[in-house]
Amino acid sequence: MPQDVIAPPQPPLPPRFTIVGGGESPTAVYRALVAMRKELGDQLEGLQGTRQDLSGRLHDPEMAGADRGGVEARIASMDARIAAVDKQIAAVDAEVARAAGVPGAVVEDPPVERTGPPEEAFVLGGIFIVVVLLPISIAFARRIWRRSAAAVSSLPQEVIDRLTRLDQAVDSIAVEVERIGEGQRFVTRVLTEKSTAAALGTPAEQRARGALLEERERR
Repeated sequence: MPQDVIAPPQPPLPPRFTIVGGGESPTAVYRALVAMRKELGDQLEGLQGTRQDLSGRLHDPEMAGADRGGVEARIASMDARIAAVDKQIAAVDAEVARAAGVPGAVVEDPPVERTGPPEEAFVLGGIFIVVVLLPISIAFARRIWRRSAAAVSSLPQEVIDRLTRLDQAVDSIAVEVERIGEGQRFVTRVLTEKSTAAALGTPAEQRARGALLEERERR
């Protein structure tokens, strides 16, 4: 039994756009058509995204034959809807161009009025800061630095003498600590040598021990 071929739906004819209500101003008609053009553009982007997703599913090797046929039918439907929306956008573009040609339809938005101070005030403020406040701040900084340097250089002689004596005392303490360390190392070396000599015995005992070992080796 031959399979039924699914015919893609035919795109509808482009409608004739009318503004509901009647009696609107040319500006209102123009803005309504612009809003309609934007909405149709968003719909077209959504349809194109859906078709792209469906096309990506066709590349799946695990898709069965029935599923592939359904996806292809949905892609054909998406193509028909995209073509229809594209024709509607073309018709709306023509209507927008026609509405823009009506005198008084395109009205520019009024400029936003500033409620704060004028721009000249900010410019003058920046010039005042650079010309007046910056040199004053530099002068104060140099004055403070000179005062601190003078305070450091003008220490009393008594303080300088105390620091000198403290330095000498630290040097003498370091020398004494080094001498104490040398003494401790000498005492430790002497005690180590005595303990070693006591473990080995006197020279006579060492000779007797050596003779006894030689005699045992001969036997």
